[in-house]
Amino acid sequence: MSFRIVGLDPTPFAPLFALGDDQLAELGIMAITADDDNYPCRISLAGAAKGERLLLLNHEHQPAPTPYRSAHAIYVAEGSAKRGIFHDDIPPVILSRIVSIRAFNVEGIMVDADLADGDQATPVIERLLANPDAAYLHIHFAKRGCFAALVERA
Repeated sequence: MSFRIVGLDPTPFAPLFALGDDQLAELGIMAITADDDNYPCRISLAGAAKGERLLLLNHEHQPAPTPYRSAHAIYVAEGSAKRGIFHDDIPPVILSRIVSIRAFNVEGIMVDADLADGDQATPVIERLLANPDAAYLHIHFAKRGCFAALVERA
């Protein structure tokens, strides 16, 4: 089954980069500088380059008014103006991590889930999307629980 993995829309995050550290702190956001490539931007779905500025903030990735409504910390990299879209391919920031892949129905209720090594995620994604009750999938980084990306049928 064909699928696409989609990064977040950069539009709501862009104005945040113009704020100073005090203003960001008031919003519960931290500006950090990548000291290695282990900072996965949720817009581009690429690892930030060493020295790149990112924002660490809370993001509601599952807004459905159900018990599965959810928000968690994510990184967004400064200058990420284009959403990463990967057709039938796993983004590099996901390939090297253990992931939780969660299937949700149109009401936002989880209908199935599984774990996979990122480089073995494709068959899990295909199996979960084969469920007619699954409207979309969320990928989370299993160790820290952070939202990584949305998966849709292509």
